[in-house]
Amino acid sequence: MLGRINHVAIAVPDLSQATATYRDVLGARVSQPQALPEHGVTVVFVELDNSKVELLEPLGAESPIKAFLEKNPSGGMHHICYEVTDILAARDQLKQAGLRILGDGSPKTGAHNKPVLFLHPKDMNGTLVELEQV
Repeated sequence: MLGRINHVAIAVPDLSQATATYRDVLGARVSQPQALPEHGVTVVFVELDNSKVELLEPLGAESPIKAFLEKNPSGGMHHICYEVTDILAARDQLKQAGLRILGDGSPKTGAHNKPVLFLHPKDMNGTLVELEQV
């Protein structure tokens, strides 16, 4: 079911500062900031040869990243995203195995304009897992 790692997401308190560190200090290629109101975040992708790092900043008062940063003021790893070829088949298989899909179980459009789902961290060894259809 799982393909390659698409990205590792890091919640940051200051997206501009984090972007500058990756771009100016580490010499990485970074995308332009992208607001994702449906997810309550603004993101920047750090482009690596074998994957990506997604930097997340809260967007709006109800952002789930805001609560994360209240517990982790310096930021930290928020989730890992794996690729799947068929997100609905993956969802159905995972639900049948007893894993919880966050939200209403319907895929949302993610930052790459592809369907995504999130799995409950308590079912995934304490790690929030995102699945993205490729």
